[in-house]
Amino acid sequence: MKQFAAAALVVVVGLALVSVPARAQSEADVAATKAKFEEGDPGMRGWFREAYGYAVFPSVGKGGIGIGGAHGKGLVYEQGRLVGKTTLTAVTVGFQLGGQAFSEVVFFKDKTAFDHFTRGNFEFDAGVSAVALTAGASADLAYNKGVAVVTATKGGLMYEASVGGQKFSYQKIEK
Repeated sequence: MKQFAAAALVVVVGLALVSVPARAQSEADVAATKAKFEEGDPGMRGWFREAYGYAVFPSVGKGGIGIGGAHGKGLVYEQGRLVGKTTLTAVTVGFQLGGQAFSEVVFFKDKTAFDHFTRGNFEFDAGVSAVALTAGASADLAYNKGVAVVTATKGGLMYEASVGGQKFSYQKIEK
């Protein structure tokens, strides 16, 4: 009975975390997320400065029991200027239980990679993997097909051995 109660608690927390990022993200949320990434690894400043563009997801919620999902909203910047909104959606299948929240930044090396993302329904193929934010993470970060991804855990607990990918939508902001 205690095991069932513990599992139920993990699931409830996971579902609560998944619902958090459903709100629209603001430029203040993005600035705070960038500051957190730069504080966690000062080398990230160079990535933000030198990338052609980037998408920042201040809060992505992830949860699952066997079948899982993740969802988050973010903002897209081209050469430091806000140009659009984006949504991250993921579905995973495999052994997983719980929920967590994390922040994610997707860097675009050049205009080609950026344009590929902003055409609409972009998704990661199997060759793209994320680097977890730690001191020195920027040294391990590398572009794969013009894209590099860094994540930072915000909270929660997730046991996982699953497969799945991330899919992104993009909406240009008209000024």
